[in-house]
Amino acid sequence: MANEEKIAKARKISELLNQVIKLGDFRLKYKIMVDPPVSNDGEWEKPEILVDLSGSDSPLLLERGGELLRALECVVLESLRLTEVHDRVVFDCMNFRSMRQQELRMAAEVAAQKVRDNGMPYPFAPMSSRERRMVHLALKEQADLRTESEGEGPARHLVVYPRDYKGKAAAAPPVRRRR
Repeated sequence: MANEEKIAKARKISELLNQVIKLGDFRLKYKIMVDPPVSNDGEWEKPEILVDLSGSDSPLLLERGGELLRALECVVLESLRLTEVHDRVVFDCMNFRSMRQQELRMAAEVAAQKVRDNGMPYPFAPMSSRERRMVHLALKEQADLRTESEGEGPARHLVVYPRDYKGKAAAAPPVRRRR
């Protein structure tokens, strides 16, 4: 994306966020950064546009594993027809993304050790494509393991296998429906 194009998209995001925050009566503010500095986890995410939300309603965005934050991101990207750049536009709040990356990295290490210990595949619970990608990247250097995404739709999940495993994977944990 050219710099002018990124700035134009950032302006559109800002306009829509202003409306959502006002109409939703949210106590939130945001900062939009074009080409933000890359963190230490730069290989995991290199957003071209970062929307950082804060304010007294921040905990609301982060309930249920950041469900509202992800929904807000999805609504904005869909409304502005930016879905083709969804990996390059990232919404964050109270450093949620970085903490989730650390959590996924630790979960990947635990899964890798379990697979090595018992020689059986380890299925993760269903997760978003972005989160599955993070686990794939966390384990990509492990020569004795391989990772695959399996399932469809909301049941799509990642499985860690021993490199030469030929059997069938264990089923993923069921998708929990929220009420």
